[in-house]
Amino acid sequence: MKAIAPPGADAMLLRLVESLEMEDGRWRARQGDWQLDSHFQPVFSFPHRRAVGYEALLRVSDPTGQSVSPLKFFEQLRSFDQQWAADRLCRLLHVHNFVHQAGDEGWLFLNIHPAVFVHGAQQSLALESSVRTMQSLGLPMHRVVLEVTEDVMAQEADFERAVANVRETGCLLALDDFGAGHSNFDRIWHIHPEIVKLDRSLLRRACGSPRIARVLAQMVSLLHECGSLVLLEGVETRDEAMLALDVDVDMVQGFVFGRPVPGMLGPEGASEEIEAIWTLLDERHAGTRRAHAGHVAPYREALKRAQARLQALSLPDACAELLALPGVQVCFLLDEQGRHLADPLLPPGVAHASLDPRFEPLGRAGEARWARRPYFRRALDEPGVVQMTRPYLSLHGAQMCVTLSVASRGPGGSLQVLCTDIDWLSDPG
Repeated sequence: MKAIAPPGADAMLLRLVESLEMEDGRWRARQGDWQLDSHFQPVFSFPHRRAVGYEALLRVSDPTGQSVSPLKFFEQLRSFDQQWAADRLCRLLHVHNFVHQAGDEGWLFLNIHPAVFVHGAQQSLALESSVRTMQSLGLPMHRVVLEVTEDVMAQEADFERAVANVRETGCLLALDDFGAGHSNFDRIWHIHPEIVKLDRSLLRRACGSPRIARVLAQMVSLLHECGSLVLLEGVETRDEAMLALDVDVDMVQGFVFGRPVPGMLGPEGASEEIEAIWTLLDERHAGTRRAHAGHVAPYREALKRAQARLQALSLPDACAELLALPGVQVCFLLDEQGRHLADPLLPPGVAHASLDPRFEPLGRAGEARWARRPYFRRALDEPGVVQMTRPYLSLHGAQMCVTLSVASRGPGGSLQVLCTDIDWLSDPG
């Protein structure tokens, strides 16, 4: 069975369609003595607990019939025109296989060589032919996600025009391998990709460091603020899957959910695995919350007692019990504008001179104002309720801390906020 080109196809597309042939229920393609085949790896949504798309991956057999890396196939191409034709052939093959095996829902993720993306997007006839081909096969463009790596953005002045032309077709753009090499958010703001695929290297580093895991969660949050969905690829173990869920990515892809296969997985796919990961994460979070609550409880209670004592005692006397607790770094009192009402208090036996000298420029309060800090704003919003920040680097030394704060009425009826920084233990249990 041969494929049929849509009316108005450009000359290259007509030649490429002739390379496709149906064998054993799947489309395959030949370019010379090389045989090309499609495999698909599912992309899962954690909230939906099912596959929402599939990435098409090329599989190649060399002239001897041995399976080889797709890179080897592309390396033997001698010109850009050959590379462009081969790249188009791969996508044509993937689309035929996808519509033959997929249902009426879900995205098809298609990789495209950066140089081909820039060149092809400016060839109006070729672009229109590709769109008509997909539509004639029953694949609307809003179900197509083109994956492009960010390295081309630094090399091609025509990249913006290419992005605009491709967007007019109605497809989605995914920025691939973000976080590898010299990634930066300027490129996100520049092209506004609908999907950002985080490189596995970020996941690997985050699994080995609670600090990097927190940074990864903030990166995901910032990408969401930029208007992009976030997909984490290369998820291979349950621990990695739980971390992916914990940092709030929208989608995941990796061996723990499904390996690339010639055909599609069912719509439920790895839903049982996803449900098991949700359960494990719920149990872990419950244990962590209990441990953290137990760790912080003495400081919360001591801070509340210090707040009550401020009505009758000086700041040093009111905070004496709190400062005697192990792990307390500093206590300080702020007015409604976030200014210090008195000098910050250090624990007994600790002097400013003994603090990490590298942070000495930030270690003295002076005329500092902390009105923009979350612990200050939240305390003013809920007087009498103890607030706690996320962990962050202490200004008193190279260690992580959290700030507890509580607001109350001071002399004259104005609000004041009593705060304490305490050492943070990533695993207080």
